[in-house]
Amino acid sequence: QAFLCVTSTLSMAVFRGHFVLEDLVEEMKKQSPALIFGPLQPDGQIVVQGSFPALRELREFLLLKAKSLSEEDKREGESHQRPRRKLQEHRGATEMRNSVQDAPGDKQVVILDTDIYLYMKFASPKIFQANDVVISGVTDGDITTVCIESAGRKAGAAQGLRVKEMIENSSVELQEVLRKERISFREHSRGEKQRYKQLCERLKPRYPAVLILPYDTHIDIVGKSEDVFGFTENMKR
Repeated sequence: QAFLCVTSTLSMAVFRGHFVLEDLVEEMKKQSPALIFGPLQPDGQIVVQGSFPALRELREFLLLKAKSLSEEDKREGESHQRPRRKLQEHRGATEMRNSVQDAPGDKQVVILDTDIYLYMKFASPKIFQANDVVISGVTDGDITTVCIESAGRKAGAAQGLRVKEMIENSSVELQEVLRKERISFREHSRGEKQRYKQLCERLKPRYPAVLILPYDTHIDIVGKSEDVFGFTENMKR
């Protein structure tokens, strides 16, 4: 499995009451023709698949939509004419904007494939230990949102921009070279999982650049092609 595309589930419910969701989805399709859109679900969720650059462009498009709702909230709040129900309807859009929008100077945000994020932390942990900034990652399935915030010092804003650039550049490089192999458990017994774990521990010293991600039903092996191939072939034998 190569890291050429990612699948993300978007919740459009925050826009309900302000846009006809079907029309908004059609606008998204025109905005991002390189993406594949699944059917819009009754709860407002929609599955989108495509490359990271295309998903980033869609993200920016939706942030502008959310920002317009937030600014509308602000104007209504200043005029003291916003009913309580309206506030509750808009709150989701405001939280969406605040959680992912790049706040100038203080906060930077990078959206990464979760496996690439985990491999980056594994192979290049110093990127996430920079001075003058606080770096945190929030994982939601295949997507991890990395927030880079100033630690309060004057150098924090400039350092945050540098760290963001380093993470983005590293992500692009890793996306081109990383591969992932999934080894599913034929049985879900504790004994089988333990055997696989022991195999991984024995092989790990021979493949120090391989990241092993154990889950309840499978193990993901992430690394460069030759390392992943060698690791999995040895496990099969």
